[in-house]
Amino acid sequence: MSAVKRLAPAKLSRRERAKATQWRIVKAAYTLFCARGYAGTTMAQIAEAAGVAVQTVYFTFHTKSALLSRAYDFAVMGEDEPLAPDKQPWFGALTAEPNLAQAARHVVTGAGEITRRVTPLYLVARVAADGDPDTAKVIVFHERWRAEGYRAVLKLLVTKARLRPGLSFERATDLLLLFVGPDVYQVLVGGDGWSHEEWVDWTVSTVVEQIFGRAVS
Repeated sequence: MSAVKRLAPAKLSRRERAKATQWRIVKAAYTLFCARGYAGTTMAQIAEAAGVAVQTVYFTFHTKSALLSRAYDFAVMGEDEPLAPDKQPWFGALTAEPNLAQAARHVVTGAGEITRRVTPLYLVARVAADGDPDTAKVIVFHERWRAEGYRAVLKLLVTKARLRPGLSFERATDLLLLFVGPDVYQVLVGGDGWSHEEWVDWTVSTVVEQIFGRAVS
């Protein structure tokens, strides 16, 4: 009987190798920024953690603030199967769900995982932004992106139910950004010791009650 030949693993293309290296650097940056702070992390430390030369980090991202921005992308899109929020499963479930409370739960459960990952990075970036205009620009850029995303989410939610009387779409967007955002998450989960699941339940109820004027049954 002839021996079964083992198939050699497919070789990655040059572009695939470069992409994998970039993602490894970004993951290392995210981890170190969250653990040591933005100012406390050097490009050399990121390179060492990623297993590349520091010149590779500079050649790929040029500046530390650009790498911070990509670390935000990493936190938003996730690690295993990086996807923009509107391509993630929870967004499709939100679109298809006719019931407001269930739709809100899809939002908070799905976007809540993003909030969980973004919060530690946001906190260290906000501290650094006080004395670093480039870091401040990164925060402003990603907060604008987040606001655009939640406006799209709210447009879907209002197809399930009307907003609370007297509440404009703009103010409703502000409330949604607050309830599902990193500041409230840090206060309740990071400061007061809530579990992530408790935060999800509270946020679903708060969104439905405060934005739509309805009680969660």
